[in-house]
Amino acid sequence: MSTTTSTTPSRSATSPRRSVGALVGTWGIPALVVVLFVVFSLLRPDTFPTFANVRSIMANQSIPALLALGATIPIVTGRFDVSIGYGFGLAHVLCLWLIVQQGLSWPVAVVATLVLGLVVGLVNGFLVELAQIDSFIATLGTGSILFAVSGAITGGGRIVPGTEGLPGAFTDLVNSELLGLPVAFWYVVALVVALYVVLEHLPLGRWLYVVGANPRAAELVAIPKRRVVVYAFIGSGVVTAGAGVLLASQQRIGNPSVGLDYLLPAFVGALLGSTTIRPGRANAVGTLVAVTVLAVGLSGIQQLGAEFWATPLFNGLTLLAAVGLAGYAARRRARSGSSVGAASRSTGGSAGPDSAPSGPSPDGSPPSDAAATASHVPLRP
Repeated sequence: MSTTTSTTPSRSATSPRRSVGALVGTWGIPALVVVLFVVFSLLRPDTFPTFANVRSIMANQSIPALLALGATIPIVTGRFDVSIGYGFGLAHVLCLWLIVQQGLSWPVAVVATLVLGLVVGLVNGFLVELAQIDSFIATLGTGSILFAVSGAITGGGRIVPGTEGLPGAFTDLVNSELLGLPVAFWYVVALVVALYVVLEHLPLGRWLYVVGANPRAAELVAIPKRRVVVYAFIGSGVVTAGAGVLLASQQRIGNPSVGLDYLLPAFVGALLGSTTIRPGRANAVGTLVAVTVLAVGLSGIQQLGAEFWATPLFNGLTLLAAVGLAGYAARRRARSGSSVGAASRSTGGSAGPDSAPSGPSPDGSPPSDAAATASHVPLRP
């Protein structure tokens, strides 16, 4: 009886602060979207808070959003795919090269480009899991090779369609509308829903999270870790190739170096997304919110007449802020979990399932709740 009495006040005393912190962590960035929109609307009332501007943001930022979602998939497993910028550029020029210079029909060119993305993801996965090369180094190497292939295809120049242009059905993949909104926006919505279902409600998603949080726990419950990581890289490769196809449809000119401009924003969105909605976990909805912050912020500063260097400055500062917030949140969860665990041990009680830390321990060891999660993960999909 004394154990119950001494434990309850300790937990109730800390719960308000923890609740406020959890509320800010979950909804802080969505609130920032609203704040930015209101501020820029007040500064540019004639142009910013208009439906035309909202549609423009959707049309211009849908492809970067797709690329950020593609980057999110390997991050769930604790890996990085820095080849996405180069793969994005190769997919972009390859699709146009097949249509313009090889005379293939656009559906065949699109399928071939997606197959290329699958192969690139497969190679990345094999290098990381079978060859045991660090994901950053492995994907940086494959990215350099992809960039070289892009240059070989284009001869260092651009692919420009002839006077007949590109097939109308192909350009309509991006330059059309559905329910009054750019069709590219609906691609983003569809991918977010698909990733949400997979990551939050299917065994494969739980496997991905457990592998990223605690590889030892994944092995204990017989999760095929290597296969899961390869799946993550394949998903990233296919999504990246699809985004490259849409860029080809939108720009209609093949530029082999275009992918490098999209690499940093993709990782900014993916990493910043892991600090919101489900703080500490890379998640599709969080990535979408993070991309929205970037889109609203960039649109606002451009309408204020910012110089050309303002865009990379904004992306770089946001990336540093995202990494800093993620690290701070992980340390705070670790301290909170340690303090609750110490109180539980001193009273002989239990801290409860909600008090287990979800971030890394102060010494860098995997989070303790990953083992608990893994204990009830299905062994078969």
